[in-house]
Amino acid sequence: MKTAKLVIGILSIVLTMVVLFQSCAATVGDALANEGGTSGGVGMAVALLMLVAGIVAIAARNSRGGSLFCIIAYGLAGVLGLIAHGIFQDLIVWGSLCLIFALIFLIGLIREKRA
Repeated sequence: MKTAKLVIGILSIVLTMVVLFQSCAATVGDALANEGGTSGGVGMAVALLMLVAGIVAIAARNSRGGSLFCIIAYGLAGVLGLIAHGIFQDLIVWGSLCLIFALIFLIGLIREKRA
C-alpha cells in the first residue's frame, strides 16, 4: 500500500499543473461570459488541495495521520469539484479522481488498522 500512496502522491503533483492550467483558462472564460462564474477559482482550490495532499501522501506514506489527512483533503477536493464545477466541465473528472484517491487511502487506512 505504501507504493500506491507514493504513486498517487506523484500523480497528484503532476495533475496539479494540468488542473491549474485549465483553471486559468476557465477563469478567462468566466470573465468573458460575464455571468459571475466561479469555476476557475474552484479549480484552483481543487488543484491546491491536490498538491498539498500529494505532498503529504509522499512525505507521510508510512503514518496513519498522513493517510487521514489525505482522505480529508482528497475528499474535500472531490466534493468541491463535483458540486461547484460551473462551466469548467473537466472539474467533474478531477473531482471524481480525487474521490477515488480518497477511497484508496481509506482502504489503506482500514487495512493498516486490521494488521
